[in-house]
This record gives sequence, structure tokens and C-alpha cells, in this order.
Amino acid sequence: MQMLVFHNGHVLTERGFEPEACVVVEDGHIVAVLHGAPPGGGQRIDLKGGYLAPGFIDVQVNGGGGVLFNNTPSVDGIAAIARAHRRFGTTGVLPTLISDDAEVMRRAIAAVRAAIAGGVPGVLGIHLEGPYLAPARKGTHDAGKFRVPDADAVALATALDNGLTLLTVAPERVPEASLRALAARGAILCAGHSDASYAQAQAGFAAGIRGVTHLFNAMSPLQAREPGLVGAALDNAECWCGIIVDGAHVHPASLRIALAAKPRGKVLLVTDAMPVVGADAPTFALYGETVTACDGVVRNAAGALAGSALDMASAVRNAVRLLGLGLDEACRMAAQYPAEFLGLGATHGRIAPGYRADLVWLDQDAQVRATWIAGRADA
Repeated sequence: MQMLVFHNGHVLTERGFEPEACVVVEDGHIVAVLHGAPPGGGQRIDLKGGYLAPGFIDVQVNGGGGVLFNNTPSVDGIAAIARAHRRFGTTGVLPTLISDDAEVMRRAIAAVRAAIAGGVPGVLGIHLEGPYLAPARKGTHDAGKFRVPDADAVALATALDNGLTLLTVAPERVPEASLRALAARGAILCAGHSDASYAQAQAGFAAGIRGVTHLFNAMSPLQAREPGLVGAALDNAECWCGIIVDGAHVHPASLRIALAAKPRGKVLLVTDAMPVVGADAPTFALYGETVTACDGVVRNAAGALAGSALDMASAVRNAVRLLGLGLDEACRMAAQYPAEFLGLGATHGRIAPGYRADLVWLDQDAQVRATWIAGRADA
């Protein structure tokens, strides 16, 4: 693979966006971050004064490009979703299956395994959002699909042997022994769609739950005498929190409070994106019901939120605009912190020697100009 030299831009390093830095890539990995004149040789990529950041990693992507993963649990469906989100800077994705029947789960897991084996760019594993959830906090999920995992379900949910498995559960609905078994078999556990009390949530953390799925949404709230799952997540310094920053799912003030409560690096951006991202059609089918995006918000026929129309580049810009963050920190929340949450912090999410060359070029308005996955540009 030809050497790439990125220059004439601002490069995100541990010190923030550094001007006049250049990045050298060989064989899909970053080999040097230099200052001053770029080295000779290789293909030069002029960043035109823009920003070079690590490629974004989205751990919650239900669909994109007109495809819903539940409806098309296939390699082609996964490739379409990843391709749609790559346009918005996402170079690593967990296709997300919301609560469904065991057969659909089997097909989805097999499809992700085949997509990774076949080299579909950007696929890191799978997110199973359910079906081990609480009816009281079902959101747009079909509660008729909910169940309590048995030994076969534990084996199925952790059957992906060459990618990551993220599993969202309601801790009060899953026996502690099952949580420990899932964690022991390598699943990354998050609490979500849960009506757990503070005590139940803390017990779940002790049993292996590492984070929460879309903080504030579809979970027991923080109240004066019962902190609920929200309070437990904010009170636990080790708990990772995914947040949807679209101005509709959560009030920006609530998100700013969460950022103030959590240690730096424990809050990551997610999209919870539906098929409308990267697609012309504003509607899609979910559980046989028509869901519509209007003014950037996705709702089902009853008017309830049903995922989002958010892409990760927009989430980054919203984090700057609504939460008052610098562009550097917003990009870390979309890249470095998700990588660390997934256990990929030594290989993904930073621009530093030895890291994979998953990169996104943003212009001065933080719009995506181009992406690279392992040093290969998008078509």
C-alpha cells in the first residue's frame, strides 16, 4: 500500500488539534505524527486547513441507507448500513439489532461474522439491544419479543467469535448468574430499557455491566429518594454512558449535568440511527409499523421516539453547539472514548504511531470531506 502523507491541516493529538502537523500512514497504520514540513515521497493529501480526527466509532446503529438491520440481517444489509454512516465520518460500527425472535438474532450474528470475515469495511461486531429488557421501559421495542435468557440464550448472545458483542439488558430482568456468565464469555454489557432501582442497577454493575445505553432514555430516572438507573450510572465512576445529542432525546442541560457528574472520558456519543440516515425516504417499517422522520426526529405512529435520524458528524457538531464542548473533545467522544469502551483503546480512536489509520477529514465547519479505513479512502 502506498505511503500517505496528510498535511496542511489541524491534527487531533493528545494536546488537541495541532496546526502544521502532518501524519504519515503506511500499510494501514499511522507510523509518524510530525511537525513542520511533510516528508518527501508517498501520496500527499492536502487537508486545506481543515481537521484530521480519528474515525468515529458508533456502538448503536440500527440502520442507515434505507436499511434496518432487523429487516435485513444479511451481509449486504450490514454493508449498506456501514457505507451510509461512513459518509458522516463513522469508520467503525456495531450494527444494532433491537429485540427480536431467536431466529432473527441467529441470522444477524451469522451475518456480522460473515461481514467481518469478508472484510466489509468498518464492521467491528454486533450490538444486541434486547430482548432481555423491561416492558415498563420498552420504548419502541416490541415487548412481545422480551424474554429472560436461559443457558442457550447466553451461548447465542456470545456466539460471535471474531468480533465484539455488546448486549443491552435490563439488570432487574436478568438473573445475576446470567449476567456473570455473559460477561465471562466476553460480552460487553450495558443496562438499558430498564426500570431498575438504584440498588438493582448497582448489583448489575457488580455482576459485570459496564455501561448504560442512551443515558436518560428508556430508563428509571433520577429522583430525590430513588436515584434509579440514571442516578446509579452518574454515581458510578466506572460506568460508561452513551448519549444521543440531537436536541430531541435529551434536554441539553441534562446532558451538561451528566458531563459534569462523570469522569472525563466516560461519556461517548451514539446515534441510535435508523434507516433514514443517508437515505432519501423519510419512512421505514419497524415491526410491521410505519415509522417516519420529520424535522430530524423519528417517531412511530403513536408519536413516540423510535430511534433517531442522527449521524455521528451531526452529533459532534451538536456536542459543540448544545453542550459547549470544544471540537477536539467532541471528536474524542465520537472516537477515542468509544474505542476505549469497546476495549480497542490500544489500536483505534487516536492519531498516534502504531494506531490503525481510521481517519476522518473535517472542514472548518466540521463537515466531513473524506474518510479512510485502514488507510483506504472511501470510494
